[in-house]
Amino acid sequence: MNWLAKINLKIVSQRLGPFKSALFLFLLISLCIFVGYRLGNYFQQQQLMTLAQQKERLEQLYAEQSQQLARIHTLEVELAVEQMANQEVQAILTETAEEHYEVKKQLAFYEKVMAPEKDAGGLVIDNVKVLATQSAEHYQFQVALVQQQLKRRFSKGYIDISVSGSLAGKPKQLKLKDIAAISKKALSFNFQYFQIINGKFTLPQGFTPEEIHITATVPKARGQKYYKLAKSFPWHIDEQL
Repeated sequence: MNWLAKINLKIVSQRLGPFKSALFLFLLISLCIFVGYRLGNYFQQQQLMTLAQQKERLEQLYAEQSQQLARIHTLEVELAVEQMANQEVQAILTETAEEHYEVKKQLAFYEKVMAPEKDAGGLVIDNVKVLATQSAEHYQFQVALVQQQLKRRFSKGYIDISVSGSLAGKPKQLKLKDIAAISKKALSFNFQYFQIINGKFTLPQGFTPEEIHITATVPKARGQKYYKLAKSFPWHIDEQL
């Protein structure tokens, strides 16, 4: 802008005269107004274009947001349906497992009646019952032994009990001697027809039981041969012994 400072208006007025000076000044002002108008119009157009682009971008973002919300709602519905289906499948599996367990119990009973020779020495671990007590993790158990030989003799021996499950996320098997204060005599049997053995045990806190294992051992003695019979039962809490 230094060139404007160098212009001497008095000299210009003297050289051009009053009329030409006025005309030159008018033209100069008109030129400035025109240039200013064009520049203002140009910047206005640029701002309008920018606003239009921003509006278009905003509308596009709104459309994408609507699509994402619709997708989220669809996924939520699909997840709810999947959860319901999974619950139904779990219920069916539980029901099927219970029916399978009942069928196995009935089959074992009929096998004992119709084919007692399948059991070693005629000794049968008929059933095991577990009853929860008022104390936490404290249980009572009852083991029923049956002699099914046609010519019944006294069966003498003892049983061992263990409970398998998980503790702290790892498989764990607990022997009865580690979870109960019970003597070997209390676990012994000597019967001709049947005998019931009772006892109590306490599971460690945090232990999740899955199966209870019974092993009946008949040691070799006069009139009887050595044999061992093992049977496992799914963990189940009975209402009464």
